[in-house]
Amino acid sequence: MTTTDELLAANERYAARFDKGGLLLPPARRVAIVTCMDARIDPAKALGLDEGDAHVIRNAGGRAQDALRSLVISQRLLGTREVVVLHHTDCGMLTFTDDELRDKVRHELGADASHIAFLPFKDLDESVRLDVAYLRASPLIPADVPIRGFVYDVRTGTVSEVSVEETAAA
Repeated sequence: MTTTDELLAANERYAARFDKGGLLLPPARRVAIVTCMDARIDPAKALGLDEGDAHVIRNAGGRAQDALRSLVISQRLLGTREVVVLHHTDCGMLTFTDDELRDKVRHELGADASHIAFLPFKDLDESVRLDVAYLRASPLIPADVPIRGFVYDVRTGTVSEVSVEETAAA
């Protein structure tokens, strides 16, 4: 049995007792959370969310540039009015550079990834600051939308706010 087969079996059990089919399309708490795809982060548990409470937008590193398209949809069509940027300790994005990953892709796959910005970072708090600044500077996010940045500690489960200067440059 493959992992996908195991997931499908788990879904059958989940669907058998599913009772949330009446949830509304817009998130009840009107918040969008941009976070990493890391499997050690469960944003719902970490932030006390239930199904239907928030949009959770995940990508490698929880990077704002990758999330902007989804945030525009979340806000313009589905009514979210706050954004949480949530990066985390021990992130894989701290372990490589664009050039290193492009070389790896070229060596292992024979493919050219030179057109992709993988958006790695060397400083965790600074990555949060840059992503918050990027969103604040975007004309696609209204200036009155609160945008706050945090770091989730994968060892303790705690979330700490990162001090972000209003004037930080993207």
